[in-house]
Amino acid sequence: MTVPGLVPAKTALVVIDLQKGIAAFPTQPYPSAQVVRNTVRIAEAVRAGGGFVVFVRVTGSADGRDMLTPDCDAPMGAGVTRTSDWADLLPELGVTEGDHILTKRQWGAFYGTDLDLQLRRRGLDRIILTGIATCFGVESTARAAYELGYAQVFAEDAMTSLTAEGHTHTVSHIFPRLGRVRSTTDIVAALEASAKS
Repeated sequence: MTVPGLVPAKTALVVIDLQKGIAAFPTQPYPSAQVVRNTVRIAEAVRAGGGFVVFVRVTGSADGRDMLTPDCDAPMGAGVTRTSDWADLLPELGVTEGDHILTKRQWGAFYGTDLDLQLRRRGLDRIILTGIATCFGVESTARAAYELGYAQVFAEDAMTSLTAEGHTHTVSHIFPRLGRVRSTTDIVAALEASAKS
């Protein structure tokens, strides 16, 4: 399936929370290792075409007081032990010197970070999203990107969630209203074709 308008030099790959602590959770429908492999394929194609790669991680200060603690029925992170390397990006991602790393304190990657500034100052108007979890950090970032006017492409097999149902609902009912849902293979092919033209 084609990916209209996907020009690498105008595109950023935004990778959500592929860090040691989160990738260790059991995920569905795809294992985190597959998400990482597909993300690396897209990152290499984006870089080769002159695009920008952003790795997002989520963590808090040592005392945790800068993290959200909503009054809710099912708080995130309850019972999770955060080791000293919990927020470290996975080494398999192959982060390069030209990539941008940002830290967020909540689900979405835009609020309270320099992501919008980094993209706009580089003249980038299209985002490819990958990561964990589809219906939390990825979806929250996508909703904000939509409101900020970015065109979006969602790499369906380069993201996953805590349940297959959560992933399927988001990619079937939310993402088609915000952008294009495509496979890693389709995205890489479109990036490579655009870079050659």
